[in-house]
Amino acid sequence: MARVVAAAILAVVLLITSTALAIWWTARQDSRPGSDAIVVLGSAQYNGVPSSIFEARLEHAIALYENGVAPVIVTVGGKADGDQFAEAEAGRDYLAGAGIPGDALLAVPEGVDTLQSIRAVSASFTDQGWSSVVLVSDPWHAMRAERMAEDAGLDAESSPTRQGPAVQTRNTQFRYILRETAAYLLYRATGESIAGAPGIG
Repeated sequence: MARVVAAAILAVVLLITSTALAIWWTARQDSRPGSDAIVVLGSAQYNGVPSSIFEARLEHAIALYENGVAPVIVTVGGKADGDQFAEAEAGRDYLAGAGIPGDALLAVPEGVDTLQSIRAVSASFTDQGWSSVVLVSDPWHAMRAERMAEDAGLDAESSPTRQGPAVQTRNTQFRYILRETAAYLLYRATGESIAGAPGIG
């Protein structure tokens, strides 16, 4: 019996460790294939002004668009209780203010977490006749977002931002990897998402 328990504990430890390492590895990749659209996953906004985490993602999406990765930038994310703006709307307005043409922008103001947002994006892609996407989020969020997008029927790659609070210190990076490990394993086990720190919803 003791051997069975020890083997089970070892299996759990190995699963957690291998998942954390995979998240760390994926966070360091940067895929920029030509795609139908760039999708910026939402984060907090304040009266229509993107938070620093959200702004870093939007600036990265601008660079991808200017490099010809895709002809359209899609912003996604709903609104919290009491908010006047959805995350998608705040992101779209920021990009428009940065000079991205209106016909190159699409806001999908739905979703209170990553899974809901990805599913809303997938439905929008179906309407548009699109299938390929480059996801923009924080590095630690990339693996789970890619997995959710693929499960939703999208041909997904990720190009994480390298700026912003989510990547500033090793302590912050370690904390995000731990949270993402738990979130990823929960999603794989249940098919559900969880709310967490900014960028981990």
